[in-house]
Order: sequence, then C-alpha cells, then structure tokens
Amino acid sequence: MMGHTHAMTGAVAWLGLAPALSVLPLLNESSRYIETGIMATAMAPTELVAGAIVCAGAAMLPDLDHPSATIAQTFGPVTWVLSKIVAWLSGGHRGMTHSLVFAVAMGFGAHWLASTYPIGRDIMVVLLIGLALRAIGIGIPGNKLGSAMINVGITTGLFVVFRSMEVGYAWLGMAVGMGCLIHVVGDCMTERGCPVLWPFAQRWVLPWKIGIKTGKKFEQKILAPILSVVIIGLLFWRLAPL
Repeated sequence: MMGHTHAMTGAVAWLGLAPALSVLPLLNESSRYIETGIMATAMAPTELVAGAIVCAGAAMLPDLDHPSATIAQTFGPVTWVLSKIVAWLSGGHRGMTHSLVFAVAMGFGAHWLASTYPIGRDIMVVLLIGLALRAIGIGIPGNKLGSAMINVGITTGLFVVFRSMEVGYAWLGMAVGMGCLIHVVGDCMTERGCPVLWPFAQRWVLPWKIGIKTGKKFEQKILAPILSVVIIGLLFWRLAPL
C-alpha cells in the first residue's frame, strides 16, 4: 500500500480503538484516573489527537526499510541514513520490519522509552509526527530540501503544542505497536504480502490470493477517500460535545 493509505489506517485504528484500550493499566498518566477510577474517561482530547498522529506515523515505520521511498526523505539525510541502516538490518524491503516480531518489539521499545528516557521518547514522538505529515503529502513536490524544512517546522509546532498542553505519553507503546501492526495487515492485502511470522520466509496475503495492487485506481480513488471520511467521522464522534 501507499504511504498515505498506511498513515490513514493508522489514524483510523487509533481513533477507533484507543478509548477502549485506555482501560488497560499504564496507558494514561492523567490524575483523573485516581479521581474516577475509570481509565477510559481519563484520556484527554489532546491525547486522543496526539495518539492519532503518532499512530499514523508509526504505521510508516516498517517502510523505513526502503531507502528509495519518499518517506525516507522526511527529515532529509537524517531519515535517509536511518532508512539505510534499517534496510541493512532487516534484509531489504518487506523483510523483518513487516512482521509481528517488529510490531511487538517496537511497541514494547516505545513503552520503555516513554517510561524511562524522556529525551528518547521525545525524539521518537518528533520522528513519528514527521513521518505522518510526510505520508499525507505535506511538502513541496519535487523539492526535497523545501519539503524537509516545512516538515521540520510543522512537526516542531505540533510537538510544542503537545508539550504546552501537557500531553502524557504512557500510551506511546500501544500507539507505535498498533501502527506497525496495521501496516503489516495493510500490506498483507496487497499482491506481495508480508512475512508475518518472520524469521519464517512465507508471505501472507489477505484475503487469500486476492491482492490489492499498490497505487492503482482502487487504492487512490476509492480506498483513500473512504478512509478520509472515516477519520473525520471518528474525530467528530470522539471529540464533539454531547
């Protein structure tokens, strides 16, 4: 699937599932949990929106194994070098990063960062915001440097807003793991499939032997608009006052 499709499915997954998943322990830092005893009511609107952006960015992480992809140019040489390293470690495109092992490892790793190293957590959040913005097309067509600068500016602005509104990141591991998993599921619906149970090489295609062709009419003209409408609907449902 294309980058914008992955990002939008990540946002849809978060907006749809996060409120229910927030009842799990350690997914929220708000003191309202202590007051109410109900974790689901403690997820603030800013955390829901921040999580949607972060999950959309995390849905791009598996494609960092593809240095030629547009997403690898998000922050210029920084993400390009990172992509080259990831490609080397994972054995090329649609290798280890497109598996359950990677999704689980990234989820637990992000949770560990969020609870142990604030600086590392903030770096990851900034990277994921940037990946999400790049995936949905923020930038200047044909101008890599200009696109990178615009991305840096908007990413910085969003991160500052989240900090000023005291967004907690206890949910970071869940958002990252969910985003990576949604990417794998999406690519399993394409013709090539994914090695879901890596290190076993067998590629999974869902539904069986019926693969969506990446970048073709169905994805761009039908699926993308549907996902856009779903995101708007979920935001209204979650955030509109009763």
